Amino acid sequence: MQQSYQKLLENNQKWVRAKLALNENYFKELAVKQTPRYLWIGCSDSRVPANEITGTDAGEMFMHRNIANLVVHTDMNLMSVMQYAVDVLKVEHIIVCGHYGCGGIKASLENTHHGLIDKWLRNIKDVYRLNRSYIDNAATEEDKINRLVEANVREQVFNIYKTSFIQKALKSGQDIQVHGWVYDLRDGIIKDLDIHVDQDFKDFDLYQFDL
Repeated sequence: MQQSYQKLLENNQKWVRAKLALNENYFKELAVKQTPRYLWIGCSDSRVPANEITGTDAGEMFMHRNIANLVVHTDMNLMSVMQYAVDVLKVEHIIVCGHYGCGGIKASLENTHHGLIDKWLRNIKDVYRLNRSYIDNAATEEDKINRLVEANVREQVFNIYKTSFIQKALKSGQDIQVHGWVYDLRDGIIKDLDIHVDQDFKDFDLYQFDL
């Protein structure tokens, strides 16, 4: 156990040396400020490393991660991250990225008691309820899970558009786009769900503010 822990610190030293070999001012430049163009809202799953799968470096992507990449309006952590990213960092893109085979999505389809996490999974069950016919008609259990993965990403994109600070940014002319992606663990490919709020969010008018 101690060896596996110590290996992390050793790897850090190797990483520092590799960065300095390429640019001796790498950390000095990075410490000055961050200017990310992207906000990543992803799943906590350890197999989905955002920087690695998108080819971005430190300082390019602001991040928030939670189980099943949910955008919950009572989650003050996420809401604070989003508002800071939009109002202060002026990110150009917000990306909600789920992944096929998500354990949180799978658990939400079960009637098993999991403990405290059931309160969090209830948000996914609501997405399932809204899309139940489409999801239940899947040919296999795997397809059922993956249909809910995609439906969940779509709903979280809509949840972003429901927020007042996103609406305010858009109405003020701020250049910002919201995207829904799904990452496939089996081949490493990201699928863009090509979500358009005006076309896909038919009840958006119910959530719009007069700003």
